[in-house]
Amino acid sequence: MRRLAARGAAGDAGEAAAPAADRTDCARGRGRSPWRLIDLCAIWDSGVVLPAADWKGPSSGVAGRRLNKAEVLSSVQKAQFQRLEAARLRGPGSRERGPVLRMAGQQPPPGVLAALLLCLLSLGGAIEIPMDLSQPPTITKQSVKDHIVDPRDNILIECEAKGNPAPSFHWTRNSRFFNIAKDPRVSMRRRSGTLVIDFRSGGRPEEYEGEYQCFARNKFGTALSNRIRLQVSKSPLWPKENLDPVVVQEGAPLTLQCNPPPGLPSPVIFWMSSSMEPITQDKRVSQGHNGDLYFSSVMLPDMQTDYSCNARFHFTHTIQQKNAFTLKVLTNHPYNDSSLRNHPDMYSARGVAERTPSFMYPQGTASSQMVLRGMDLLLECIASGVPTPDIAWYKKGGDLPSDKAKFENFNKALRITNVSEEDSGEYFCLASNKMGSIRHTISVRVKAAPYWLDEPKNLILAPGEDGRLVCRASGNPKPTVQWMVNGEPLQSAPPNPNREVAGDTIIFRDTQISSRAVYQCNTSNEHGYLLANAFVSVLDVPPRMLSPRNQLIRVILYNRTRLDCPFFGSPIPTLRWFKNGQGSNLDGGNYHVYENGSLEIKMTRKEDQGIYTCVATNILGKAENQVHLEVKDPTRIYRMPEDQVAKRGTTVQLECRVKHDPSLKLTVSWLKDDEPLYVGNRMKKEDESLTIFGVAERDQGSYTCIASTELDQDLAKAYLTVLGRPDRPRDLELTDLAERSVRLTWIPGDDNNSPITDYVVQFEEDQFQPGVWHDHSKFPGSVNSAILHLSPYVNYQFRVIAVNEVGSSHPSLPSERYRTSGAPPESNPADVKGEGTRKNNMEITWTPMNATSAFGPNLRYIVKWRRRETREAWSNVTVWGSRHVVGQTPVYVPYEIRVQAENDFGKGPEPDTVIGYSGEDYPRAAPTDVKIRVLNSTAVSLQWNRVYSDTVQGQLREYRAYYWRESSLLKNLWVSQKRQQASFPGDRLRGVVSRLFPYSNYKLEMVVVNGRGDGPRSETKEFATPEGVPSAPRRFRVRQPNLEMIHLEWDHPEHPNGILTGYTLKYVAFNGTKVGKQIVENFSPNQTKFTMQRADPVSRYRFTLSARTQVGSGEAATEESPAPPNEAYTNNQADIATQGWFIGLMCAIALLVLILLIVCFIKRSRGGKYPVREKKDVPLGPEDPKEEDGSFDYSDEDNKPLQGSQTSLDGTIKQQESDDSLVDYGEGGEGQFNEDGSFIGQYTVKKDKEETEGNESSEATSPVNAIYSLA
Repeated sequence: MRRLAARGAAGDAGEAAAPAADRTDCARGRGRSPWRLIDLCAIWDSGVVLPAADWKGPSSGVAGRRLNKAEVLSSVQKAQFQRLEAARLRGPGSRERGPVLRMAGQQPPPGVLAALLLCLLSLGGAIEIPMDLSQPPTITKQSVKDHIVDPRDNILIECEAKGNPAPSFHWTRNSRFFNIAKDPRVSMRRRSGTLVIDFRSGGRPEEYEGEYQCFARNKFGTALSNRIRLQVSKSPLWPKENLDPVVVQEGAPLTLQCNPPPGLPSPVIFWMSSSMEPITQDKRVSQGHNGDLYFSSVMLPDMQTDYSCNARFHFTHTIQQKNAFTLKVLTNHPYNDSSLRNHPDMYSARGVAERTPSFMYPQGTASSQMVLRGMDLLLECIASGVPTPDIAWYKKGGDLPSDKAKFENFNKALRITNVSEEDSGEYFCLASNKMGSIRHTISVRVKAAPYWLDEPKNLILAPGEDGRLVCRASGNPKPTVQWMVNGEPLQSAPPNPNREVAGDTIIFRDTQISSRAVYQCNTSNEHGYLLANAFVSVLDVPPRMLSPRNQLIRVILYNRTRLDCPFFGSPIPTLRWFKNGQGSNLDGGNYHVYENGSLEIKMTRKEDQGIYTCVATNILGKAENQVHLEVKDPTRIYRMPEDQVAKRGTTVQLECRVKHDPSLKLTVSWLKDDEPLYVGNRMKKEDESLTIFGVAERDQGSYTCIASTELDQDLAKAYLTVLGRPDRPRDLELTDLAERSVRLTWIPGDDNNSPITDYVVQFEEDQFQPGVWHDHSKFPGSVNSAILHLSPYVNYQFRVIAVNEVGSSHPSLPSERYRTSGAPPESNPADVKGEGTRKNNMEITWTPMNATSAFGPNLRYIVKWRRRETREAWSNVTVWGSRHVVGQTPVYVPYEIRVQAENDFGKGPEPDTVIGYSGEDYPRAAPTDVKIRVLNSTAVSLQWNRVYSDTVQGQLREYRAYYWRESSLLKNLWVSQKRQQASFPGDRLRGVVSRLFPYSNYKLEMVVVNGRGDGPRSETKEFATPEGVPSAPRRFRVRQPNLEMIHLEWDHPEHPNGILTGYTLKYVAFNGTKVGKQIVENFSPNQTKFTMQRADPVSRYRFTLSARTQVGSGEAATEESPAPPNEAYTNNQADIATQGWFIGLMCAIALLVLILLIVCFIKRSRGGKYPVREKKDVPLGPEDPKEEDGSFDYSDEDNKPLQGSQTSLDGTIKQQESDDSLVDYGEGGEGQFNEDGSFIGQYTVKKDKEETEGNESSEATSPVNAIYSLA
């Protein structure tokens, strides 16, 4: 496990609850560094200092500004992850801790100290003027000095500046005023000096090439941009040319020149064939830095393709191809034989003379090269020779700078990055082969364009103050310094008695407001120039605070913390800090105040919480601000993930348990290989762990647990190693070719973290079994080359499979084929047999020989045979297959058999003689004197006499007894008469037949069996088996109708095996672990039921029932009584009836029912009106007219059911026979009619439109309807 910490991404410098003012790098007032020399200030701000063991230089990729939490994750920590990868080798448990206070006894490297020193110096740097105050212009953005543009796009030359009042802009072109207004294509962006040249309406971009300079001016001065050299990208066409074939002797050196057209910028050169296939480059054939293609020695295979130089131009994204070169190689050995290509001395085998190395580039033995400081130095040596020379590099009087030097182009080029003066000197390259060596010396001179030692900074002074501007630069040759003011040479500026120029320094004394201006320092030599603007501003301003008031800053315990108090004033105010209103100034001990006003707390403790007040004072007044500081507990991973090794398909769990300040929100996330982890279906992310199910090879890598809050984070890293099957071997090569052997060499594949234990070499031949691979041999996993012993006349092709503990790799790609010469067979076919398939033949068979034992073409077999122990001549035949049938043979006689292999090169060795037999016939005799003796109720013993061997007519396999159950000795019992058999070896004359049914009649016959089949049957013998014990009673059932009785029932046994004499029942009571006394009951053979009284309602019973014969009791059947109802549940039901709440509920329900009944009777006694038909005798039909009002009074006596109807229990009347109703005839009413047309029983009336709303209706008298009446 590796651990690293990045505390206080925003916490060490604080996290402002209210919006903070725009903060610059490490402290307010620090300018940006174009070279990012102060990247470590950002690391300082976040509380992170990298351990010395993993420091890799300042280029960490961190932006030169203060980082927030997200930026720390994406920049600082990603850089740290890469640096800590080497620390993984330290093993589990190693930690790297980030904060300074957790690095006791550990010193950072000098580069870190220097960068931290720069950061601390920046805390005392110049203070910038707030933009609401008057100030001269300052250039904030400009194009690069060498500005190359795409001719297809509009031209953009950037120039932006700030100032108060806002500056105006103008440009010069080639040191002359550039009048923008006169050119319609040129415009200037609003509130900016950026030039836009538009070619949408036509025009040539080349017309605008030149040197441009931007001037930003307001009433306080003029600032200048760099001189910007504008150039238009060019991609000229390749000149037309016809290239003749290049004729070269094999083994000679060759250079194919590219000579690309000059482009701007220079094109990227690469070589391909005319069919756009890349040219394979190696130590012998490679491309030089100038684009030419160098052959150290030309070989015959080089003419198999052509060679075309291609130039890719960056801006136009075009590729131009030169006409292709074709090679004609003159050789002493015109055949490209694979055996020569694999020959250990390929050059001599091909007749190529070996020669000592000579340099193709550079020429001669010495050369010189100049390089500028900060650039890359590229030294190149390309040599010819046979064999191809090796190149080695050295520096005279010292070692190569290992941290900056790297080898390229197969060691033919040496690149040294970021060259400095100490890299100058003499370098030499040594080209050597077995014929000799040669050396070339390169003298390297390092020059330098100007670079800053002390760049001038803006100067802010109060009236009457003194100051100075310093402009110091270095270079080789030493640069000159020129001062300008507002863009004009200082010599031509109006004299200023308060200003004095002393070389690279301007001194101001008793400065007045009229001294405000922008000064330019231009330092240059023959290799370049530097231009810097620095203004002098004279202000009289009382102190002011630049950040929001009453900020809340939360920081992490024990971290180095800085409280910012950005301020401004002129003269520069003095700043003091106070805590919780105390009168003493905070400076010294645990506190340090920087010149820019920042208060540093070297180690934040809980007692440092409180309100901090900063007070800025000058002669014009004072200003103050307050900062509220809260100290939080740090986030710590106390149980970290550990390095693990897992096999593919297993489950892995990575732990990550965290302690943090409870007032901060904790977020736990995971990275894999320093990138956010995607948690798919096979992963489960929990609060304190990450689980990976079914681990695969792609899961291998580093896993980082990040526990973060708003203020800090802790990281713990573990590496998961997945053991997988090895990758396939590659690049198989055959060497040391011989008649019966070859050397196979391969390059091992990746073992995927599990060492390779074996290599399996397989072969395939294309004659007997093409496409089928066979194992050839196995070798230890430590070798990658082996001698393979081969068979004659096989066209071999090989492949290799790597094996480790996890499994086998995929097979490698096949090697080239290799055919061995032929020879006579050295062996004969195996597994020769002679067996008859019929009674008058013999079939001779053998296993055919494979490709590795054939040894030659037209493999065939000479088959010989004759009867054994006779002196008759051998019969023979030549067979191409693997069988031969000899006909017209006597029955089962022995033969001598020989099978010999033969091919076109000759016969194999003399074969061995094998004994075979002709076909068999059925036996002619049966066993005699068969005797049977009863052993017990299920087994009998047999004894018989041996048959004569001449009656067997084959090989005696066995004696076989056929027997069957004829009947049972019990009356009316059906039995199966299926025949069964028992076999006995042919050398035995007795045996036992078992597994018979007792108390049964059996019959038995015996036969002799040979390879053809059964012989005749012996005399049928009869025997009877005695009585035995019965099987278990069938369908034994236990029922428990109540808690007092248990009923038992059963059926007779399936196999009584004799005369039943009764049943025996044994039962015992049990309750949990308690078991009662066993009770035994005996029943008559006809009884199949039994009822018993339970002793108690709780216990259960276990019953065992068996049947009996005179021999004894048979197999028993066992059952248990059902479990009784839950006693606790029963008691609970009994208790409910005695509960007071239950009694009260029942009384309330009874009272409610009584009230409902009373209401129901009162309702019925009131009567009601129903619409009826006035004319009773008129037939009912759909056309009957309805009366407007027809009703009658009724009493209880009228409410009688119709005849043929019955009253249900709920008081409704149910129809018995007829289902006819008015609904069936189109009337809408429900219910039934009496003969007088009145309604009876429960019904519903649909009113006509003429009915008045005052008509009353009465519903049925059931209690339910009474409830609806109340409602």
